[in-house]
Amino acid sequence: MNAQTIVVTRPTGQARQLIEQLTASLKQGQADLPQILSLPLLTIVPKGAESDGAQVDPLARSIDKALQDADLTIFVSPNAIECTMRLLGKSWQDIAKQIIPIGVMGGSSKLALQHHGIGLEVNPTPVLIPKKNEDWDSEGLWQTLQSLNWDWSKRKALIFKGEGGRDWLADTLRSAGANVEAISVYTRVPLNGDNPAWKAIEQIDLSQSLWLLTSSEAVRHLGKLMQEQFTETLLYASAICPHQNIGEAAKAVGFGKVFICEPGDEALIQASQVWLSLNSSQ
Repeated sequence: MNAQTIVVTRPTGQARQLIEQLTASLKQGQADLPQILSLPLLTIVPKGAESDGAQVDPLARSIDKALQDADLTIFVSPNAIECTMRLLGKSWQDIAKQIIPIGVMGGSSKLALQHHGIGLEVNPTPVLIPKKNEDWDSEGLWQTLQSLNWDWSKRKALIFKGEGGRDWLADTLRSAGANVEAISVYTRVPLNGDNPAWKAIEQIDLSQSLWLLTSSEAVRHLGKLMQEQFTETLLYASAICPHQNIGEAAKAVGFGKVFICEPGDEALIQASQVWLSLNSSQ
């Protein structure tokens, strides 16, 4: 029996998709599959409510108003896209007086836009995304935005995000002179220490575990709960992180081995395969 375990720490819906892709990939090249566990360290809770036909949610009204004079919109994640579209409840191009370019930081967000038909219209919405996987972050998107050659002092940027989180891009746009409005469309609820998902974690051999970490906030929450609930530490566990900032957070909470891969599910899966291969040969 394979003692290796891969722990996927994304919110439940996103974790399911990654686990399915990871399992399918591993079946092609490995006879003895590792155990794959879902530990959703954060749950995404959309803000606002659907319109009931008689009353429009105040947040939806404020978003609609903000879009009327926006020159650029930025979605920080697929969650931001799904929660915003849920609030608005109508076609993206029906919202504003003009087509508004959209900036995203990665391939998952681009796919989420396409799921809503955005970027696929007859007169397509321009979708700005860093060309290279290794640039799928705030810094990479800022480099892409600079190719617009805009006078930012005459532009308004609207950023859809979750509560808290990293404000580097908003601060950078403001420093360039842009009028920036950031709207929180979801919150993140940490996993309780008494959640049944922890029971499976208690049974694994941490020295044979690989943790896929995709959120610095989730990593910090993990570190706190591990300290409170477990006698073992993460010193002998391995982690794969798609960004240097997440990797630093992983080191800070005690992971003994931290590997950085490119952003995107494909890179996470490839890095997992490499770890499994190397760990099996030891």
